[in-house]
Amino acid sequence: MTTKDTLIKKLQDKTAKIGILGMGYVGMPLAVVFAEKGFNVLGIDPDPRKVDTFNKGISYIQDIPTETVARLQKAGRLKMSADFAALVEMDAVSICVPTPLRQTGDPDMSFILSATEQLAKHVHKGMVIVLESTTYPGTTRELMVPMLTEKSGLKVGEDLFICFSPERVDPGREDWTTYNTPKVMGGMTAACAEVATAWYSGALETVVPVSSPEAAEMAKLLENTFRMINIAMVNELALMCERLGVDVWEVIEAAATKPFGFMKFTPGPGLGGHCIPIDPLYLSWKMKALNYNAKFIELASEINTNMPRYVVSRVLEGLNDRGKPLKGHKVLVLGVAYKPDIDDVRESPALDVIALLRQKGALVEYHDPHIPQIHHEREDWKMESIADAALMKSVKAADAVVIITNHSSYDYKAILEAAQFIFDSRNALGQAGKHSEKVVRL
Repeated sequence: MTTKDTLIKKLQDKTAKIGILGMGYVGMPLAVVFAEKGFNVLGIDPDPRKVDTFNKGISYIQDIPTETVARLQKAGRLKMSADFAALVEMDAVSICVPTPLRQTGDPDMSFILSATEQLAKHVHKGMVIVLESTTYPGTTRELMVPMLTEKSGLKVGEDLFICFSPERVDPGREDWTTYNTPKVMGGMTAACAEVATAWYSGALETVVPVSSPEAAEMAKLLENTFRMINIAMVNELALMCERLGVDVWEVIEAAATKPFGFMKFTPGPGLGGHCIPIDPLYLSWKMKALNYNAKFIELASEINTNMPRYVVSRVLEGLNDRGKPLKGHKVLVLGVAYKPDIDDVRESPALDVIALLRQKGALVEYHDPHIPQIHHEREDWKMESIADAALMKSVKAADAVVIITNHSSYDYKAILEAAQFIFDSRNALGQAGKHSEKVVRL
């Protein structure tokens, strides 16, 4: 049997050992799905806090119940370590590390490079490697392959099988999960794609092979660029409607009644999360190296980036209309997660809104039932959420309540009754907010 056939057999009968590099919002759910489907999985992460928490049988990811972690640990199918040397025993490895942007807007490839460097020390014949971290087209071919093959001498497609498969994790969702969201797979060769497809098909509902890693890398960027640009469009529509004296939320709902040719997007205080604010800028950066200006991406990024400043300007105007300056008055921000009902604050516009309010002299507090503390790294300050029991007292005391994240746990009727003035950036109050003199909506 060839190396490929031997590896496929091990993957299909689930005797292959699986390694997941990076056990965060992407890696942990993937590790759990593989373990649930009968694979023996080792998660590897350099963060000792994660490893210690996991080894106590506790999940640190909201979408993964602690009971699931404890059950898979007890069955011996899911383990976790900070020791990269264990990679030498793995037959299949997924790389699920972060890919943030630097403050200059350039891709920060340090996590991918570090993970690949560690893997290169232990790479061996008969191994399949899948990069899941979102990145620019060419990363798999130009960065990973040379690092994994130059010293090892292994031949891709014969001894070693390398693919890119973009993660499609949307924290908090229960309808589309790691298991049933179709998985795009782009191999360096047809044999690479065949091996990785055999592996992932053993745990996921649908695998969609494409012709190359670049096609898979670009598909991921297309998905989130599409969303980013459409969100920017409705954000600009909100600005236009405000000047025209038209209710943007009514306009969107009316347009959404069309059964074809329209997809509903809603405005908000800015973009957040690990994908939409970041991924399109990877593509824009790559195109600059090819002397091409990605105009749609640049414009959409400019509009979305300016939304927190626009929100603060509307809060300031709303207070002025009520005879109060922003400086020296109390502002309560409700919700700092980047979307409802999750504990993820990555790239959340709430951080910029709070920073701008503080800069203008407002006395800012925040409440979020999922996020007890926030840290604004650029300005280096920290805040703690007010206690749940003190929420309504703070609502009554605030000169302005600013709804940034529309968590479902909030009693919006009670908040509307108690508040002096509300700026609603998410239409969380609905028709009640539309008809209340206390409320200004985005």
